[in-house]
Amino acid sequence: MKRSFLVNCLIPLSVFAAILALVVMQAAPNASVRAQAATAAATMAATKATMGPTPTAMALSGDPILIGVAVAQTSDTALLGQEQVVGAKIAEAFFNQRGGVNGRPIKLVYQDAAGAPETAVNAFNALINGNVVAIIGPTLSTQARAADPVADKAGVPVLAPSNTAAGIPQIGAFVTRVSAGVAGYAPNAILVAKEINPDIKTIAVMYAQDDAFATSESKVFQTASTDLGYKLATVQTFSVKDKDFTTQISAALGANPELIIVSGLAVDGGNLVKQLRELGYKGLIIGGNGLNTANMFAVCQAQCDGVLVAQAYGPALDTAINNEFVQAYQLDQKRPQPPQFSGQMFACVQVVVESLRSLDKKGKLDLKDLPTLRKTLNDEIQAGTFDTPLGKISFTKVKKDNGDVAGGELNQQKFYVAQIKMDADGKTGLFAFVKAFDAYVAPKK
Repeated sequence: MKRSFLVNCLIPLSVFAAILALVVMQAAPNASVRAQAATAAATMAATKATMGPTPTAMALSGDPILIGVAVAQTSDTALLGQEQVVGAKIAEAFFNQRGGVNGRPIKLVYQDAAGAPETAVNAFNALINGNVVAIIGPTLSTQARAADPVADKAGVPVLAPSNTAAGIPQIGAFVTRVSAGVAGYAPNAILVAKEINPDIKTIAVMYAQDDAFATSESKVFQTASTDLGYKLATVQTFSVKDKDFTTQISAALGANPELIIVSGLAVDGGNLVKQLRELGYKGLIIGGNGLNTANMFAVCQAQCDGVLVAQAYGPALDTAINNEFVQAYQLDQKRPQPPQFSGQMFACVQVVVESLRSLDKKGKLDLKDLPTLRKTLNDEIQAGTFDTPLGKISFTKVKKDNGDVAGGELNQQKFYVAQIKMDADGKTGLFAFVKAFDAYVAPKK
């Protein structure tokens, strides 16, 4: 496994900043990224008091504690899963550098969940049989609805890193969502669109009908549009497998919308955005959570510019843990800002590690059989409060429709809206911070 430079070289922060300025600026592909990298490096020394001293390497001993990671490493969904793997690897190095679980190392065990429900089920089964204490994954909500029940039945804690469709924590008592449901933040993008263009009156919505998340998210956008007083002129559906969106775009443009909202995944959503611009649409575009990835830039290229995206993770959050995560990401990836999927995955690993540390202090982990450890770990996770790159988070127990106690729903305080700013080359860019919000609350009717 490639280890982060941050965790292999323990150096003074001033030297660390200088190295970052040289390494990242030379590697950055364009002027705007180099400028952001230089700014980040220049401000590192100023954050030393907030971050605290660079940690001293701790000797780890004992068998590693196995934590499963089942996300998309292949298929079109890998554009999202690759960012999750990056966040997981940074977290593994980060927490082992800081003593693992009270001196015992953690080891992430990967299974490729790809992009289909059945591949996620296979990945979960392999990890369950591989004696992991918990599973982080899968990437898509559609997959979670198939795979999470398998882990729940086996009594294995599942942390959902990117499963934001409605009803995920209700799947079972061993399911805990670390990715905020889109109803709590996605409509904030509409509020920002209104600030940019106060003349918005008509909205068109387009979504991938064969993806559970996109379908769920689209309902949130549709409801919010009408609740906020806009005319929902048309709703167009497509498939995540589609390449040509001419029919849907023609129908949408026929409604003369000032705003178009797209809920899909990186490849189909990126292609739809690109074709919207090529066919003459000049108004604002909001992309859903599936478009919240820099990997989309290669798909829609220059036409990505200006797309608004509501986010559950903001790289600009000024806390000790987020500053350390951002710096580790910059050194490991030589890019200026971590994406949401990396930030949420880092938080998932952190929640598991800190819960294991707490359990170990109450009674040594190696004295517990695996089923007992999994059960007590699940309870510890859902009862805990954690200071993560997402901010302070905790979980609320939810119930199934029949009243049975189910899993844990995320409590998160702050959310963000960003706008894609593409560089002159039309190939690289970034998500520029626009505004921070509390959780979205629908207006009273």
